[in-house]
Amino acid sequence: YREMLSSVPDIDAVIIATPDFMHAEHTNACLRAGKHVYCEKLMANTVENARSMVKTRDETGKLLQIGHQRRSNPRYQFALNRAIGEAHLPGRFVNINGHWNRAVSQDLGWPERYAIPEATLHKYGYENMHQPEATLHKYGYENMHQFRNWRWFKKYGGGPIADLGAHQIDVFNWFLNANPASVVAGGGVDYYKTHEWYDNVMVIYDYPTPSGPVRAFYEVLTATSAGGGYCEMFMGDQGALKMSENPKYTKLYREAAAPDWDQWVRRGIIVRPGQGEEGSSPPPKPWEKEERPKFQLAPPRASVVDVRETAALSAWDLNVNVTLDKAIHQPHLENFFDTIRGRATLNCPAEVAFASAVTILRVNEAVAAEKMLKFKPEDFTA
Repeated sequence: YREMLSSVPDIDAVIIATPDFMHAEHTNACLRAGKHVYCEKLMANTVENARSMVKTRDETGKLLQIGHQRRSNPRYQFALNRAIGEAHLPGRFVNINGHWNRAVSQDLGWPERYAIPEATLHKYGYENMHQPEATLHKYGYENMHQFRNWRWFKKYGGGPIADLGAHQIDVFNWFLNANPASVVAGGGVDYYKTHEWYDNVMVIYDYPTPSGPVRAFYEVLTATSAGGGYCEMFMGDQGALKMSENPKYTKLYREAAAPDWDQWVRRGIIVRPGQGEEGSSPPPKPWEKEERPKFQLAPPRASVVDVRETAALSAWDLNVNVTLDKAIHQPHLENFFDTIRGRATLNCPAEVAFASAVTILRVNEAVAAEKMLKFKPEDFTA
């Protein structure tokens, strides 16, 4: 990359898609060379590295977009700006929950004929070119297994909470327009005994907001991919909003006692149940009076189980008239390119991504500490 920056002067922008532990070195070098940078999430594998990226951005005056791509997704933008911001359909937020669960899988292997000599693997890593021989293992790859599966090792990445959870926990911060006050988490290396990072993690955040506290739960599990893919559920006192990059999981649910939603149908924000987008599942049909099952009372018994089921909520669709017929990360890249050309502003600038990186990286600390950790407001400022 040093050769590229020194020998090709007419590059306007660079996209960083290297392992997390290299993001800061590559981003800072490109910014100092006068290039705008789009860096994939997670911003960095340490708070210190992430902070250095914000400071270099400030020193150079170049653009730095971080790849939290949901912030440029038209479906997410519509949900936040119209369904929540304008219509306040879920009411006051009380809880958020999200998950991204995966089935157990094998580690990445490699063809034997393409194995890289360990001496070469030891050489490459964070600023290894400037390290004495005795410290190369501190940053370089120790073997091909670590090179191919770097996401699972503490020197290189942040584990599943950084790889998958980063997308969705960033949405928590974004939709609430807030940073958490505390985090408690549990997890462990349950399946992959050749890994360092936890393959199962469960997290609880407390968010202080102007309308009251919001509890947020997140899980990333390695066991099965069952349970509805990956999504975020924003639960309020008048309804709930379920969001996902997969449109078929996106729904609004209205509580029976909520104010009438017809005006928001007329304003083009939502679509009535059963009239949603093609391919969407129809809402559960409420029991009509004549369809109610006939139950026969059993003779009295010493012990009785009283089973009650709340009526299913009506499921409404967002009236998003923009079909995302492109790769899900493309709108975020387009926002970056448009900002370079002076036609937009960044949807995820460095200081915003830094706050999310602090929120996400603290999870692994909470798992290790086995106790609740508190945030201070200044933690989120680079």
